[in-house]
Amino acid sequence: MAGPETAGPIDRGGGLAALPGNLMMWILIFSELAVFGVAFIGFAIARVLDPVTFATGQAHLNGTAGALNTMVLVTSGYLAARGVAAGRRGAMAPARRAMVTAAAVGSVFLAVKAMEYSATLGAGLTIDTDAFFTLYFLLTGFHALHVVLGIVILLLVSRSGPETMVENLETGAAFWHMVDLVWVILYPLVYLIR
Repeated sequence: MAGPETAGPIDRGGGLAALPGNLMMWILIFSELAVFGVAFIGFAIARVLDPVTFATGQAHLNGTAGALNTMVLVTSGYLAARGVAAGRRGAMAPARRAMVTAAAVGSVFLAVKAMEYSATLGAGLTIDTDAFFTLYFLLTGFHALHVVLGIVILLLVSRSGPETMVENLETGAAFWHMVDLVWVILYPLVYLIR
C-alpha cells in the first residue's frame, strides 16, 4: 500500500467532487469569477457610452508593463501546475519548491504593477481623473489584491504535510489559475481593445 509520500492522483468520483482541490475553494473561485465578470461588463458598457474618454485613458497606460505582467502570471501559473504534478508523483520537495517559486514570480507582478501605478499617479492620473481611471484603478487594484491573496495561498500550501499536500496543492493552484484567467481577460479589455 502506497503511503502519502508516493500517493498519485486522488480518485474523486464524478460531478463536482471531480474538481481538483477543495470544493469550497471552487465555490469561492466561481463567485470571484462572477464578480469580475460583472465588473468587466460594466467596464465594456462604460467604454461604449464614453469612447473618447476611454481611448484617451488607454493611451496613457503602459502596455509593455501589462504585457510583461501577463508573461509573469502565465509563467507563475505554469510553475504552480508543475508543483501540482510533482505532488501527484509524490515528489514533495520539488512540489514545495515549485509553489514557492510560483509565489516569488507572482510577486514580480506586484512590483511591476506598483511601478506602473507610480508612473500613472506621477502623471496626475488618479482614481478621480475620469470614468476610465476610476474603473482602471478599481479593476486592477481588485485583481492585485487577489494576486496578494494567491501568493499567500501558494506559500501556505507549500508548507502542507504529506497527508494533505496533493489536495492543498490543487486547491492553491486552482485559485492561482483563477487569478491568471482574470488577468488574461482584464489585460486586453483594459489595455488593448479600443
